[in-house]
Amino acid sequence: MTTTLITGANKGLGHETARRLVEAGHTVYVGARDPERGRRAAAELGARFVQLDVTDDASVEAAAKAVEADGGLDVLVNNAGIEWREPDGSVPGPGELTADALRTVFDTNVFGVVRVTHAFLPLLRRSDAPVIVNVSSGLASLAKTTTPGTPHAGYPGVAYPTSKTAVNMITVKYAAAFPEMRINAVEPGYTATDLNQHAGHQTVEEGAEIIVRMAQIGPDGPTGTYTDAKGPLPW
Repeated sequence: MTTTLITGANKGLGHETARRLVEAGHTVYVGARDPERGRRAAAELGARFVQLDVTDDASVEAAAKAVEADGGLDVLVNNAGIEWREPDGSVPGPGELTADALRTVFDTNVFGVVRVTHAFLPLLRRSDAPVIVNVSSGLASLAKTTTPGTPHAGYPGVAYPTSKTAVNMITVKYAAAFPEMRINAVEPGYTATDLNQHAGHQTVEEGAEIIVRMAQIGPDGPTGTYTDAKGPLPW
């Protein structure tokens, strides 16, 4: 039985990924900051709940101990992510971005990935087929962002794309350091979730496809890649 932990799994892409992996036979931990929402989501999905705030060391360490006590971990999906929005719903561009805004986004999107991965590495290294999926974004692509006329080049925000570019580098470095693991970054696509105020044109079912696929790869699968549902993306 494959045991999987998904951060930020009480809603959106994380919730749909959990649903699909439970359906595929995984034992799934729904990681969520809010115990009430997390427990409710886990009950709906037939999954297990673990309280997990990726920005809090004590919370992450407690979650790792709880999962270890239950038997260990095979797959980690670093899904939790945020974007900084102003009161009017806009994202700050270069002229408006503050260090505090960037720090807040990085605390979840970047430091959270490292914090959770570090805590669960000992468990993953005991698995026969350890997998880490880091949920990135097409906005992380420097190649696309520097191509005039693309939606990536036109995106006004700085904090979120910058954080996901950092996630891509983290993915590459971890994959090189742990060749026995399958560690990949994925781009779900522009999916309608709370992150973008449900402006995305994809459903969560469509967006979760690549996350679910990469969460199920075997020991001979790819590692150190950056892909969407159609294939490799330019860094």
